[in-house]
Amino acid sequence: MNQPAMPKSSRARRRRATGPSNPLTQAIWAIAQLLVGAFIIAASFNLFLVPNGIASGGVSGLSIIVKQALGIQPAFTQWTINIPLFFAGLWLLGKRFALKTLLGSFMLPLFVLLTAHWPPPTDNPLLAAVYGGVGVGLGLGLVFRGRGSTGGTDLAAQILHKYTGMSLGITVVCFDGLVILLAGIFISPENALYALIALFVTSKTIDLLQTGLALSKVAFIISDRTEELADVVLTQLDRGLTELDAHGGYTGQQRTVLMVVVSQNEVPKLKAIIRSVDPGAFVIISQTAEVIGQGFKIE
Repeated sequence: MNQPAMPKSSRARRRRATGPSNPLTQAIWAIAQLLVGAFIIAASFNLFLVPNGIASGGVSGLSIIVKQALGIQPAFTQWTINIPLFFAGLWLLGKRFALKTLLGSFMLPLFVLLTAHWPPPTDNPLLAAVYGGVGVGLGLGLVFRGRGSTGGTDLAAQILHKYTGMSLGITVVCFDGLVILLAGIFISPENALYALIALFVTSKTIDLLQTGLALSKVAFIISDRTEELADVVLTQLDRGLTELDAHGGYTGQQRTVLMVVVSQNEVPKLKAIIRSVDPGAFVIISQTAEVIGQGFKIE
């Protein structure tokens, strides 16, 4: 496969690496993201989920069930569960992994305690599930961007994964599913349904924060005039491209496929260029979740 040919002017568009490069500054930035993320989680938890009894999985959801059943403040339940889980992780998973969760395991319940008196903006459980899910997802997304953890079921899932071989995704689903099932038993079946909505919204918000809103497109161009197309794309569209060696499935004929990644608003111009050079070209344009590299995002 040939290397991508990058236009000279692309250097002018090259973006700086996201985040600081100094190791100390990186560590401070990661801690800041964890703290801000934990605060957003706690605020969303107390404003939307706790008042409406929506236990959307994890230790936080379990603490809501305990509050509904016994009247114990969620922060104390979270500390009670997180502390032994931390020491279990320290023993079973090693110091390096467990220490990553230490700050989050302590600070999240603290923020939950500090924001417990905030009045809820709505008593509509559907609105609470949606906005609570968005807030928790936003906070968790920031924590994950800082390569941190809030402990709880993250640690439990890692332990179960290590000693049973189950995938992390399955273990997390098992823990969250168990909490939602308990919510359906001890609070109400309707609560469990709202909790599923909140959990779904949380997962989608995390994905959105990780991949961003600037979706790009990747185009595969099959043409008999690839050299002309490559020149025009480089000069008029100002994008690099890659030439892929391919063979026709029916004819067995060797040919070149052009692969070019463009932003969403560049797609019409790319199609116009292809039509002007080779109206008979076969083009596949698909969506990409994230593009990292020169001319796009550089980490």
